[in-house]
Amino acid sequence: MIKSKFVATGIAVTMLFSACKTKDLKMSEVKQENSKEQKVVVYQVFTRLFGNKNKTNKPWGTIEENGVGKFNDFTDKALHEIKDLGVTHIWYTGVPHHALVRDYTAYGISNDDPEVVKGRAGSPYAVKDYYNVNPDLAVNPANRLQEFEDLIARTHKAGLKLLIDIVPNHIARKYEGKNNPEGVKDFGADDDITVEYKRDNNFYYIPNSHFEIPEGDIPLNGEKNALVDGVFDENPAKWTGNGSRKVKPDQNDWYETVKVNYGVRPDGTKDFPELPAGFDQKSYKEHFAFWQDKDVPDSWKKFKSIALYWTAKGVDGFRYDMAEMVPYEFWSYMNSAVKMKNPDAFLLAEVYNPNEYRNYIRLGKMDYLYDKVETYDKLKDIIRGKSSPDGLSDIQKGMEDIEHHMLHFLDNHDEQRLASPEFAGTPERGKPLMVVSTTLSTSPTMVYFGQEVGEAGNENAGFGTRSRTSIFDYIGVPSHQKWMNEGKFDGGQLSDSEKALRDFYKRLLNFSLKSSALMGSFQEIQSVNRQNTAGYDELIYSYVRWSENQKLIVTANFSSEKTSEFDLKIPADVISKWNFKDGEYQLTDQLYKTTSVKLIVKNGEGSARIKILPSESFIFELKI
Repeated sequence: MIKSKFVATGIAVTMLFSACKTKDLKMSEVKQENSKEQKVVVYQVFTRLFGNKNKTNKPWGTIEENGVGKFNDFTDKALHEIKDLGVTHIWYTGVPHHALVRDYTAYGISNDDPEVVKGRAGSPYAVKDYYNVNPDLAVNPANRLQEFEDLIARTHKAGLKLLIDIVPNHIARKYEGKNNPEGVKDFGADDDITVEYKRDNNFYYIPNSHFEIPEGDIPLNGEKNALVDGVFDENPAKWTGNGSRKVKPDQNDWYETVKVNYGVRPDGTKDFPELPAGFDQKSYKEHFAFWQDKDVPDSWKKFKSIALYWTAKGVDGFRYDMAEMVPYEFWSYMNSAVKMKNPDAFLLAEVYNPNEYRNYIRLGKMDYLYDKVETYDKLKDIIRGKSSPDGLSDIQKGMEDIEHHMLHFLDNHDEQRLASPEFAGTPERGKPLMVVSTTLSTSPTMVYFGQEVGEAGNENAGFGTRSRTSIFDYIGVPSHQKWMNEGKFDGGQLSDSEKALRDFYKRLLNFSLKSSALMGSFQEIQSVNRQNTAGYDELIYSYVRWSENQKLIVTANFSSEKTSEFDLKIPADVISKWNFKDGEYQLTDQLYKTTSVKLIVKNGEGSARIKILPSESFIFELKI
């Protein structure tokens, strides 16, 4: 989640409740309940932007000026092409109905105050009604839920599974559940607003105080709007989504949202049952059974109902925003309930504190967490000339027991675009990062739409600024629009270099789906080559991956300027594990199948002469 116009996804550790800070548990490895036999590839799309064909891109533009994508833009053809890219899951970002500045009163939807909305199109992480979808995304807003249900059906027909967002830590300041199922009350409906905290209150309050709008940017860039009057009626004021307890939040606070209370007292202590010792070893079924006779806070029940509602509609999983700001006991409660309905549900969480990873996986029953602050940040530092690739091996070793759960990505809605000057600078310089990110571990790989054709996020959208594709504005995505080709989804407007880039992604992702070695063992061979190999330049990185039926050697050149030539060493312990005898073996690159070299094994050690061009990578498979 982008927290504000100014601050991208950071490590929000300083804002976490102390209740969510637990010691790093030294747990033994437990059997993966949903271990996969093949790689998983997630394709994230910002739903509002994906199908937008309008190229005007006026800062602060309206829908009429800049256009907007719809659910119906995900045609059978579009979904087929996404699947064909090498994708297993599609994450539709921004589906639940969130606060935005547009008049939908004809459909029974109240207007949102621009003073507590980020941008014009609004943040997808300020959800206004969890039981319906964003009216911007529908051809007929009155029929918006049916249009999304039709998209669920088309997605499944294409052989893809789908995720949507759930944002348990906070909701829009003006939440209105106008589509609640029978028996579901609105957030805050039964709260005691005379006190700061009560366990079954949905919010935290600042009694006897009116909310004050933060100082900062002029809403809608100064455009006149009847609701822009310097006042937002919230009495008493509530805590802001990032935990700010100020009546008047700062402009960098998540001022468009209010924090949800999960039974964590203001001093950080827990006001709910805790999981017994040893539950890091228990299955989701045992977690589910544990909660059946427990009295839990009301907010827990409300969010479980939301997750089960969408699960029943065919949604295959969820991406949980800022999950570490909610106690892992709640996640145990909700995720185990989801798994009881769909054992194959894909549950992905945004967690940035490495000391908490194992708690949220093993006690919170998450399937996957972002590998942001370690692998992603390291790769970004490497390509920006701030770090050596050698440390990647230590990161992998440190997460050996949980590596399958740590989703790899180089691009998403929060981060600077891979091809932007602030990151890799060119799409081609991002290619070795993508090879390493995809092949380093057994974890899922995630690609953000447009990444595969080199989208650089250069637009000044208004509230959102360049280097990130704005999630707050109505905007077009130029490189993606060229691939979309007015709805043909055939890449007809792409340049030759953009076509070549998409071909690279397609080859890499599809290889990863079929490779048994990438779901097998890993061993770094970086240290032996760094210490002993002449010509092994500082921006080269190498490792091996293998299964019983497949042996791979991966070498990447992070330099965009230097060609390297060296005798790559395969140490004796790897040769022994592979049961190779002395002799010659053929290595063939699996990306393009045009490069072959010989592996010579002599006295139990291997060596292969490698010449690698700038920004080139090889995934060599041994022909046995």
